[in-house]
Amino acid sequence: MSAPALIGLFLFVAMPLFGGVYWSFTNKRLISPLPTEYIGFQNYQNLLGLLVVRVAPEIDEATGQIQMNLEGNPVYPRTRTVIRGDPAYKGYRYWFTADILGQRYVVIARDPTFLRSLINTFLFVLVIVPGQGGLALIMALLVNQRLRGRYVFRTIYFSPVVTSMAVLAIVWTFLYNPDQGLINRFLSAITFGRLQPDWLVSADSALLAIIILSAWQAAGFQMIIFLAGLQGIPQSLYEAAQIDGGNTWQQFRHVTIPQLRNTTIFVIISTTILAFRLFTQVDVMTKGGPQDATVTVVFHAVDTGFRQQKIGYGSAVTVLFFIIVVSIALMQRKLLRSDIELE
Repeated sequence: MSAPALIGLFLFVAMPLFGGVYWSFTNKRLISPLPTEYIGFQNYQNLLGLLVVRVAPEIDEATGQIQMNLEGNPVYPRTRTVIRGDPAYKGYRYWFTADILGQRYVVIARDPTFLRSLINTFLFVLVIVPGQGGLALIMALLVNQRLRGRYVFRTIYFSPVVTSMAVLAIVWTFLYNPDQGLINRFLSAITFGRLQPDWLVSADSALLAIIILSAWQAAGFQMIIFLAGLQGIPQSLYEAAQIDGGNTWQQFRHVTIPQLRNTTIFVIISTTILAFRLFTQVDVMTKGGPQDATVTVVFHAVDTGFRQQKIGYGSAVTVLFFIIVVSIALMQRKLLRSDIELE
């Protein structure tokens, strides 16, 4: 009886996983007349290659002193030119510059886009897990009240979950339009034209725009889970708290939150896993831009493996990302289990 499920797991999970691990050690391309060659850990070296270079200020040839600008700060050479002219840094690309304790350092990497995608993905997860979970809990508390029309509101809040993300991304792209979008028109009206963000155009707000859309779209799923947990709490606990003189906040803190512990653990783990898979919103709305501000690991893997046809390199991205996600999941499980054992 388990044969169909086991066959499906083998064909669509195990085989792609082992195939990705094998291809990550090769230079396989999607469409190429050249044979596939084994290149060892070269793909992983290109992914994780990172150097920090100290840049010395320019020296005045006439005086032998450090050149200073009008503000009294040292004048540094163009860092990109310095890196390109040094054969020791061949294969590396400029990532960013940092001034620390009066010294200038340049961080260069073989694939700065991948490193930026890691940062963006982790930032998205760190914001979306508590933000979306908190929003879902508030919505669950609201629709759990014995009020007329609560079933209508449950349906409304849950409807974005069953709507295609690609469709929602297109709709929100119009909403985020800087000039004609409904969101900016509303912000302009309440701030008298002072606040009109370039949501998907500016590198400072593009990721935030995707976070807002993602939290709005998926909060209904966690709301249903929290709602089931709330309805499973015995009413006698609230009655006992009222007899002891507990107000609404005290009942929420000492009855609702402890009783929702297992539900909260499930929401945290499931939301974390889903957040790491961020792809559709980025692919439809920004294509990873502007200036790699919204590129994620999954988007980078797809873009490298299929659009650039570097299957071997894209496989290395997915394998490394798989190791990172599994490690985080095991850490979460260990920490949460430790808390349960302490209790």
